Amino acid sequence: MSQSFWWVKQGSLEKVLKSTFCSNSFSGDGFAFMACPFCACHVYLKGMWASGLVPVEQSSGIPWRCCPHELTAQRIQDFSLSHDKDSHSSDGDENKERGNWSSKADYLLSMVGYAVGLGNVWRFPYLTYQNGGGAFLIPYSLMLALAGLPLFFMECSLGQFASLGPISIWRVLPLFQGVGFTMVVISAFVTVYYNVIIAYALYYLFASFQKVLPWSECFSWADEFCSKTRIVNDCNTTLDGEIIHANYTFVTSNNLTCINGTINYKPVQFPSEQYWNKVALQRSSGLDETGNIVWYLALCLLLSWMIVAAALFKGIKSSGKVVYFTALFPYVILLILLVRGATLEGSMDGIQYYIGRQSNFTKLMEAEVWKDAATQIFYSLSVAWGGLVALSSYNRFHNNCYLDAILVCVINCVTSVFAGFAVFSILGHMAFVSERPVSEVVNSGFNLAFVAYPEALSKLPVSPLWSFLFFFMLLLLGLDSQFATIETLTTTIQDFYPKVMKKLRIPVTIGVCLLLFLLGLVCVTQAGIYWVNLIDHFCAGWGILFSAVLEIVGIVYIYGGNRFIEDIEMMIGKKSRLFWLWWRMCWFFVTPVLLGAILIWSLATFSRPFYGSVPYPTWGTAVGWCMIIFCVIWIPIVAIVKIVKAEGTLYERIVNCCRPAANWGPYLERHRGERYSHMVDPKKEKEHEIPTVFGLIYTH
Repeated sequence: MSQSFWWVKQGSLEKVLKSTFCSNSFSGDGFAFMACPFCACHVYLKGMWASGLVPVEQSSGIPWRCCPHELTAQRIQDFSLSHDKDSHSSDGDENKERGNWSSKADYLLSMVGYAVGLGNVWRFPYLTYQNGGGAFLIPYSLMLALAGLPLFFMECSLGQFASLGPISIWRVLPLFQGVGFTMVVISAFVTVYYNVIIAYALYYLFASFQKVLPWSECFSWADEFCSKTRIVNDCNTTLDGEIIHANYTFVTSNNLTCINGTINYKPVQFPSEQYWNKVALQRSSGLDETGNIVWYLALCLLLSWMIVAAALFKGIKSSGKVVYFTALFPYVILLILLVRGATLEGSMDGIQYYIGRQSNFTKLMEAEVWKDAATQIFYSLSVAWGGLVALSSYNRFHNNCYLDAILVCVINCVTSVFAGFAVFSILGHMAFVSERPVSEVVNSGFNLAFVAYPEALSKLPVSPLWSFLFFFMLLLLGLDSQFATIETLTTTIQDFYPKVMKKLRIPVTIGVCLLLFLLGLVCVTQAGIYWVNLIDHFCAGWGILFSAVLEIVGIVYIYGGNRFIEDIEMMIGKKSRLFWLWWRMCWFFVTPVLLGAILIWSLATFSRPFYGSVPYPTWGTAVGWCMIIFCVIWIPIVAIVKIVKAEGTLYERIVNCCRPAANWGPYLERHRGERYSHMVDPKKEKEHEIPTVFGLIYTH
């Protein structure tokens, strides 16, 4: 009897045709027991998994005995290398109840799209300049290795191991399930304002379809302070042998000349800056003045939510295909902008300003530089938001999450550096044309994306084309990050109500998007930009840091770091102690200490938030603190609920809540082995859950 049989040998996938073979296999504790069809014998083969792919440690020269019938490896015929399947998965590895990514590429591109976002384009280049230029790459790389990558790998491994979202994953440690709620609530807050930024990009995208860009000159909407060049206000001059101080109108009307070094300039604004504030935002004087809803921004916001809902209506099966375009095309546009920018006059001034001769290595002695590097790595990789757990939960069990984590982190950081060259080459040209130093045209955040860069684009030949490409790139960078964040929310519902999501995924997805659209309307009023900045300042700051510290402390010190490593080895295979040395050092000491220090430092140095030069009112700051309290309050609430529902004395209840739930472990029975052989099947019996962020109660 002959039959095709898949196996893995030395990292490659090979298709083997055996004339006689062992079948009816089942796994246990990392080994495989093969039942021979010709006798009742079961043979114990070390280092093999019988479900799906079978990693075989023996070489072809060593007899492969599956029973006393002396079947050897020499009888295996028709060796042929096959690329039909990935070496980390097979049909037998598929989670048909919950769903898996259609391919490895879908997952990787979704992860890259989630991690690589708007911050890579507008925040990293500014921080690099501000903190010593090229010297900043040293603390940036160290923080990637010490804080970013360890947390990234941990979250990817957690999600893949149990095939659960950011809330249900805390069956691993029920006392800390509130951390999952905090992650989901923060993600919900962030999706509200993040899509508003996408709406800004859409507005500028549509505004680019004009022969002359509307922010290229000071048109009818501008005031007297709008100018591309500096305007003299007053100066000292000589009149009838005496030095007098006069305004510039008097000086020019009397054909006089200003004395060098005495000239005072008016505080002028670029046309792009006034267009951003007066036309695009219709910005009010502050948070106190809400004003009206800006109708065209509201329409752009609605369109952005329609795009998100359309991409996610089939869950990861549809979003996994969309990211082929949204994750890859921004790199094409960045390359085009870099090539074009490098050919412009003054571009080298911008590059040198970014990472060249002005690199200041003495900056490495300042603690603020290291703090900026850590926070940038932390936020750009999107750890502790719940999205990494959610996306990884759709992986097949034997996927190599270790290599995935390293690959995505490296791509993210390289993208940041690459984007910096594209941005600063054009800003250097802008400084050259306006006869200003580069330092006067460089701004962080919104000013870089919607003021400085549009101004630079307006000076290029065929400026509408370059403007369209830039804002199309911003749109794509924002969308693929948004896809993953919304998937975090829908995955949470999926874990609590799998049957509902299976039947009503489209209505539920549309309902979530509609709700978040309505919540976002406050961000497209005339005071909307102040709300966007407020949510970003509070929710995307301390809440995430707090969640990350609790996450790593809970997994490593309560659940057990070594136990967690054994879980990972069930997925990626046994590794040496040397392999785990770095990860143990980071997980057990370096990363929690580093994140704790950043959190304490951030709280100790808190100051009243500003948008530009506009201070927030006291009540605005209070609203910010209320938002962050609402995010983190779930942590003690859930802990108290879990303790109350437990049995025994108070000490016994706390101890029980610090142990994994009965249904913690691999989702599919074939992956549980000996370690999780007594696990309660999550499909048949679930632990008593508590209300989700959507106010739902799930009890059994």
